[in-house]
Amino acid sequence: MNTADRFDDLKDATVMVTGGFGLVGSRIVHRLRALGARPLAVGRLDAYGSSVYSSVFNISPRDPDVIVGDITDAPLIDDLVKSSDFVIHAAALADVAACTRNPAAALTANIHGTQTVLDAAARHSATLQRLVFVSSASVYGLGSRSADRQARFSESDPLTPGSVYANTKLWGEHQSALALSGAADSYAIVRYFSVYGEPQVVKENSHSWVVAWFAMRAALGLPLHLNGGGAQVRDFVHVDDIADATLLAAVTGAAHRRTLNVGTGQATSIRRVADLVRRHYPEARLIETPRPLDDPLGGCADTTRMRQLLGWVPQVSVEDGVDRYVRWLEQTPEAIPAWLRTAAQTEAPAAA
Repeated sequence: MNTADRFDDLKDATVMVTGGFGLVGSRIVHRLRALGARPLAVGRLDAYGSSVYSSVFNISPRDPDVIVGDITDAPLIDDLVKSSDFVIHAAALADVAACTRNPAAALTANIHGTQTVLDAAARHSATLQRLVFVSSASVYGLGSRSADRQARFSESDPLTPGSVYANTKLWGEHQSALALSGAADSYAIVRYFSVYGEPQVVKENSHSWVVAWFAMRAALGLPLHLNGGGAQVRDFVHVDDIADATLLAAVTGAAHRRTLNVGTGQATSIRRVADLVRRHYPEARLIETPRPLDDPLGGCADTTRMRQLLGWVPQVSVEDGVDRYVRWLEQTPEAIPAWLRTAAQTEAPAAA
């Protein structure tokens, strides 16, 4: 059975998507609509300015399948899960830096919120076909490798999370297995690697989304900073592929109670990303800065299990993905947030 045929299981299905207003959640919602499913997108509209949701993410609270609410609201979540065939739990305070600055907020969103969703899923397991918990490759930490060697992370590797965010995601994995351990319960866990792609919008005081950061800085005429020369590597996986893999994890029988890496299996250096962006902005300068002591070299996903269980591989190369992002940014310049434009006015003279 090919991938398109397996998506037929989602036609006319009701799928609750928590975090439905973020990059990943909104892409899953749009994909579900195209597949003939009924998505129920639930989340808070406070991560970005209101104009971002309407003009960039194409989401309006007036849409009948958009529910503005908090995942810690037990009656709301119970009502939505009760009417759903599948649940994609993507909601989280997903900013590593924000979780570090405010652990209490991370605990509220990523622990309390997740428990609320899991409690509802357990209560309605007789009608719920599967819950997919969105986790992160950050649960691996450095694994058994040193900070100066590239890693290839397998689902069977030791898990040594090194941040508040990673800790909450690992807890969510364990708690999903515990809360949905009944005979009628089904769940799958997907560990995302470095998600990127249009319409990703950078957040203030967060520098983890390097494709968007580099493209927006280059568009504003600012230099691109390469810590340690940009030798660090990441497994960049496009949001379109993230959406497909997540939905396949929901409908594929072999993914029942399994944990899957979602990545490309290819390590791409930060400098390579800068070079791809500079194809469009050749005047953008590169500035090499010292590599922070706590900055790991990084690694990529072992995708063996994903390929075997889902019978699928990512379709968007990093070259095509960066090109797509830059073209989208050129067509949607209003996506560059006002705070970054303001910061650029201060930074530009020093960079000239």
